[in-house]
Amino acid sequence: MADPTPAPHPDLLALRTQIDRVDRELLGLLNQRAQLALHVGELKKKEGSVAFRPEREAQVIDGLKQTNTGPLASDSVAPIWREIMSACRALETPTRVAYLGPSGTFSELAVLGFFGSSIVKVPCANFDEVFHAVSAGSADFGVVPVENSTEGVVTRSLDLFLTTPLFIIGETSLFVRHNLLRRENSLDHLTAVCAHPQALAQCHGWLSNHLPNVERRPVASNAEGARMAQQDPTVAAIASERAASEFGLHIVAPAVQDDAHNRTRFTVLAHPHQHPQPKASGHDCTSLIVSVANKPGAVHDMLVPLKRHGVSMTRFESRPARSGQWEYYFYVDLQGHPDEPHVAAALSELREVCAFFKVLGTYPIDVH
Repeated sequence: MADPTPAPHPDLLALRTQIDRVDRELLGLLNQRAQLALHVGELKKKEGSVAFRPEREAQVIDGLKQTNTGPLASDSVAPIWREIMSACRALETPTRVAYLGPSGTFSELAVLGFFGSSIVKVPCANFDEVFHAVSAGSADFGVVPVENSTEGVVTRSLDLFLTTPLFIIGETSLFVRHNLLRRENSLDHLTAVCAHPQALAQCHGWLSNHLPNVERRPVASNAEGARMAQQDPTVAAIASERAASEFGLHIVAPAVQDDAHNRTRFTVLAHPHQHPQPKASGHDCTSLIVSVANKPGAVHDMLVPLKRHGVSMTRFESRPARSGQWEYYFYVDLQGHPDEPHVAAALSELREVCAFFKVLGTYPIDVH
């Protein structure tokens, strides 16, 4: 019987040959880059500097995107080079990163998107454990969500910033596409939907319309909900496609989040004794926690230095101080870096009018 598969077109064979040749050239260049990275690592060890500099990596990627002439899309440059830099960084020293686990969470996706896959992953049961792992030194960095475009701030993360010495050295945002996962490819005979409370809130409308009588059961993470759905055929989970693959579940209903453009912002944490503050990159954010005396005009006085020195405020959130006196801490994001004179002047004046003042970090913003 004749082979039904037609022979490849001669032009296709020629193009494949060219691609193979380019791939070999790319591999050779990548190994040259890796060798240079090893030399850089040796010099860093001699001078006692850290292996990971987020502002340097941001500048490299920004420069490549600006010089890219296509047809490769500029948005594809960042993930490609993050993986290249991750693999080269791993030659210097293993990078241990703590996040809300287990495998399959959106936090894990944020970690991989920021650091690349050549890391040592440290999954944690909750946000408190993430902060503890970095504080205790069992992880070099931590990644936690701080804000969602649908549900607003992640309050537990904000509270932990106040009570730990950790500071922010980077951020990344993630398009969050929630899916309903289950062992059975059906919505019938469900008793519960398990997910992190934030995910349940982000899918409130869909659940009310399609599963109004099914229990919504909050759990520690979406991946934990997927694990429970794997064990119980009457339980569904809200989680990522990665979690569906990880736990062998059907995607019964895709994209069940109420906001089609649902995004979550994550911050990257480090200990100030182990990692320096990132230098100015040209696209920076400075995050603060402040409080003012409970008196008329105090919040207005806090904002005056920012206006006077032309510093833009991009976020302003309040959290109760839990003092019983109706006092609040304010979480503030500012555009710019303290190395810039106008930012330094504004921060100096702001410190003078605040009863409490803590810089949470200055870091490159996510422009990718």
